[in-house]
Amino acid sequence: MDQQTGRMGIVQIVTSRYVQLRPFDHGDPWDAPPVAVRKLTAREQLSARVAVANTVGRRFR
Repeated sequence: MDQQTGRMGIVQIVTSRYVQLRPFDHGDPWDAPPVAVRKLTAREQLSARVAVANTVGRRFR
């Protein structure tokens, strides 16, 4: 979770200067400062998984 933007994503790259995250729906990655990134709570993880499942489901209708 990028606490500066409120966006959730999958960590792709970690350096001392930035963390690169990618949205769960395979959108464009973005960079965030390491101090602004935290692990998702169990509730946030579930919410993200449901959102992805809903998006995938809509694509195949």
